[in-house]
Amino acid sequence: MKDSLLLAKSDHEIGILPRMANRHGLVAGATGTGKTVTLQRLAESFSRIGVPVFLADVKGDLSGICRGGGSNPKVAERVAALGLKGFSYAPVPVTFWDILGEQGHPVRTTISDMGPLLLARLLNLNETQEGVLSILFRVADDNGWLLLDLKDFKALLQYLSEQAGELRAQYGTVSPASVGTIQRRLLMLEDQGVARLFGEPALVLADLMQTDEQGQGMVNILAADKIIHTPALYSTFLLWLLSELFEQLPEVGDPDKPRLVFFFDEAHLLFDEAPKVLLDKIEQVVRLIRSKGVGVYFVTQSPLDIPDSVLGQLGNRVQHALRAFTPRDQKAVRSAAQTFRANPALDTERAITELGVGEALVSVLDAEGKPTVVERALILPPGTQIGPLAPAERATLIRGSVLYGTYEREVDRESAYEILQQRAEQTLAPPARGVPAGDRPAAERAPARRGQSPLEAVAPSALRSLGTQVGRQIVRGVLGSIFGGRR
Repeated sequence: MKDSLLLAKSDHEIGILPRMANRHGLVAGATGTGKTVTLQRLAESFSRIGVPVFLADVKGDLSGICRGGGSNPKVAERVAALGLKGFSYAPVPVTFWDILGEQGHPVRTTISDMGPLLLARLLNLNETQEGVLSILFRVADDNGWLLLDLKDFKALLQYLSEQAGELRAQYGTVSPASVGTIQRRLLMLEDQGVARLFGEPALVLADLMQTDEQGQGMVNILAADKIIHTPALYSTFLLWLLSELFEQLPEVGDPDKPRLVFFFDEAHLLFDEAPKVLLDKIEQVVRLIRSKGVGVYFVTQSPLDIPDSVLGQLGNRVQHALRAFTPRDQKAVRSAAQTFRANPALDTERAITELGVGEALVSVLDAEGKPTVVERALILPPGTQIGPLAPAERATLIRGSVLYGTYEREVDRESAYEILQQRAEQTLAPPARGVPAGDRPAAERAPARRGQSPLEAVAPSALRSLGTQVGRQIVRGVLGSIFGGRR
């Protein structure tokens, strides 16, 4: 296909047309069949035509994409076997990111930007507990309190619990049990490092959509080898990022090439146990983000991991080998075969189980947007290094990035936590005692008049409030007995 991004080769070359790349895609296959290398080949191909890429490195072996290849004998063997003319080894520009701030620039968002729906998924809340979150966000909005980090969130939770009676009439019931559950879930997530995700400076999407001096798109790599062990954090963050792209980017229709390509590795984590309202949101984002110029490519083991409503929108497909050892495996093979446009010359279902490493069934969109018939082909090797960088080399690249220093220093401005803390301190402050006379109000430091008792001199307002002469006489009588008859 002329002017396409070459991806595979059978008896002819197969590639993805840049103007069809925002119609999304799927890379599927069992562990060890070549999905990661296919992802790397796609990412560097997009970068070379000036398209920025975002991907999560769940195994920790994609950082080598910023170095040229040439030292891998299997790659050289594949290049020779396919007779690739003009194949070259060259790096692509990379920016490293890390929620934990260890292997890349810290990446943050705020509690407000995450919103109650995604926060509820992160905390694995039920419907009643989600209702408490909605009240929390509404109270913050009505009072103008910023929700930036976890201490803001915890402070407002405590406020809801303490003021539940006063808030009930306006916002509804806040169950102490629900608040307690949310607080316990927060503690568990804090132990896993989730607190580092929330705060400022928050990620600016424009920093993901850069090109280098040669016009190559920046490949943004999120270190995910640790956070993948907290699946809710991994999938919720990526879904938040995808949602932000959808909400912030303007409509561009069908551009000649995407503005950004987003790879969602271990995509099954996005859909596992997701409530219907969240699945509806995912479907909406995937369906409409194409018009924002963003292509989304899901990487997973089986097409069964993707709901049919989403799977039907993935036009460019690469299916690596699947194993049919169990009834579920056999169902996955049949499902994968049925998602392709049939090729009379190929038994698709049988071929899926026979594919070797680096071999795949491929179908892409043609110039009219129709899927091509499925073909069995060998995936082209990447021209970048396969395997990770040394930690020292990675650290050097991070420090040399134009973004270094932008996200490294955390900002903590006044927000809900500080405001509520000040209110609590004012409420709990004890009444002034032993205040110097010069600091007391004039009415309290006035000298006693003739015929006025000492107690009357320090509390004239209390006497005046009695309102009648009779009352004054009674009080004077009581005071006289206390102070030995002195008037």
